[in-house]
Amino acid sequence: MERADLELVLAIRQHGSLTAAARTLRVTPPAVTKRLAALESTLKLRLFQRTTRKVSPTADGEALCEHAQGLLQGFQRAEAELRERQSEPTGLIRLVATFGFGRLWLGPAVAEFQARHPQVQVQMQLMEQLPDLAVEGYDGAVWLWNLPGHRASEWVAKRLARNQRVLVAAPAYLQRHGRPDQPGELSQHQCLVVRENGGDASQRFDHWTLHSSQGRSKAVQRVEVRGDLSSNSGELVRDWCLAGHGIMLRSRWDIAGALQDGRLVQVLPDWSMADADIHWLMPWQARTPRRVRLLIDFLRDRFQSEPWLPRP
Repeated sequence: MERADLELVLAIRQHGSLTAAARTLRVTPPAVTKRLAALESTLKLRLFQRTTRKVSPTADGEALCEHAQGLLQGFQRAEAELRERQSEPTGLIRLVATFGFGRLWLGPAVAEFQARHPQVQVQMQLMEQLPDLAVEGYDGAVWLWNLPGHRASEWVAKRLARNQRVLVAAPAYLQRHGRPDQPGELSQHQCLVVRENGGDASQRFDHWTLHSSQGRSKAVQRVEVRGDLSSNSGELVRDWCLAGHGIMLRSRWDIAGALQDGRLVQVLPDWSMADADIHWLMPWQARTPRRVRLLIDFLRDRFQSEPWLPRP
């Protein structure tokens, strides 16, 4: 069976007439009659019932048409993809990201991607809450995401980089108050707390679950911290920490520059909090445009090495 046979049966079913199908296929009616008879002879099946008024598919014909539709769509997708591979990607990418990571790391990366592909336009929105990507027409999101099981099936998710929060303080604070040697000693210090999601009173942001990376054993310690300063703004808490007001728990990517130039120093370096990793998210779709696939690959290459980590 050839592709022309699949197009033939679909045209006959669509129009209910051999003559109309012939016009669609740009052949003569006798040619359609002959090709249909040859196909039925080869399959040893009656595919269409003919009356003076209408041609309609039999049960076997209907089954063949359903398969033909799927196969032809596959042919069309393959041809479109091959054509796309041979040309420079074009079109618009609508992207959403969190404020902090989007501004510090994603923004420069997207600008470099667009410079490499000048016929692609990128619209990047920074938001605090993940929107409904499909409903609002976004191609994807770069988000700190822990893939809860009851929602994971709704998304296509690809991890771009690991995310880890570490304990840091300004040298001036440590000079005044000393440096803790064990996680339990954090309760004796001023700890700066980020109260996310609007500061929901039902959530305990003052409990930090720390994981030890020292030795082969993986210790976990849950610490209740206290402090006179807290905010729903991570940037404000970071400013307080830089000013020497206490110890904070913050993602490495957000404080890489301050650690590198000594404005902040790491406290309890063997302890950290595992956090939601940085993911590319998008709603499931049968075919992802090439420009979007290229962006995903570019971001994975850029971030998988965690460029904010200190290098030798």
